[in-house]
Amino acid sequence: MNISKYRSGRSAAKYRRIWDPKTGSPLLHYTKRQAELLQKQFPDNPVRFGMMIGNPPLAKTLREMIDSGVDRLIVLPMFPQYSATTTASATDVLFKALMKERRVPALRVVPPYYDHPAYIEAIAAVIRDDLAALPWEPEHFVISFHGLPQSYVQRGDPYPTQVERTTEELVKRLDLPRERWTQTYQSRFGRQEWLKPYTEPKLQELAKRGVRRVFVATPGFTADCLETLDEIGHESKEVFRHAGGTDLHQCHCLNDHPAWIAALATLVREEGHGWL
Repeated sequence: MNISKYRSGRSAAKYRRIWDPKTGSPLLHYTKRQAELLQKQFPDNPVRFGMMIGNPPLAKTLREMIDSGVDRLIVLPMFPQYSATTTASATDVLFKALMKERRVPALRVVPPYYDHPAYIEAIAAVIRDDLAALPWEPEHFVISFHGLPQSYVQRGDPYPTQVERTTEELVKRLDLPRERWTQTYQSRFGRQEWLKPYTEPKLQELAKRGVRRVFVATPGFTADCLETLDEIGHESKEVFRHAGGTDLHQCHCLNDHPAWIAALATLVREEGHGWL
């Protein structure tokens, strides 16, 4: 069996499930929206976005901004919790691109904002809006974050500590009793141990305990994507139902929610003090 061909076929099927005929990729669509709405918050300063993988490439965005005369850059990684696999990888791409420039602008990078009140309030606002639109009451809340191999944590990656802090602040903001929520990790692959508890086995466990309706939030993702819309909204829902559950609601990500745009503006203003 050609494993790579098998995996690419499965991935293509997943992308087809989340593809919007009008707006295309949800991740790209909402990233564009975030940049457009943030631009309205800073009409005198250009706001652009660049991708680590995909279009527009971060290097191209940087070149265009430098060529236009930008000499001060505020960089906002779209990863609330720091990890070597995400935030550090993004800054690696950033600095690699800048190494090729003759004129490198002054630079400020927004630090991880996993417990920033504006970020926490934005997540809470999205959850409240989704709950208000639900025709049923969740019996349990699952707060699912992207997983990480245990080996990274053993080498000092602070990701799980920051995840726990986000969860702590979020459930406090939502006033959720301890018995009504569980924090989990999703998107694992390979044979090595990842951070636990894993999302799908926990959903199975909840269903077998008699929980019939769950609400799954994914605060670590700032825009809907394959891991939220398909992994949680399709695959995890099927797992939960197969184990005896009836309803699983996949909460929207931060996307273009007004509270999130306001939070982004707050993060930029704080890091840009004296520049903006």
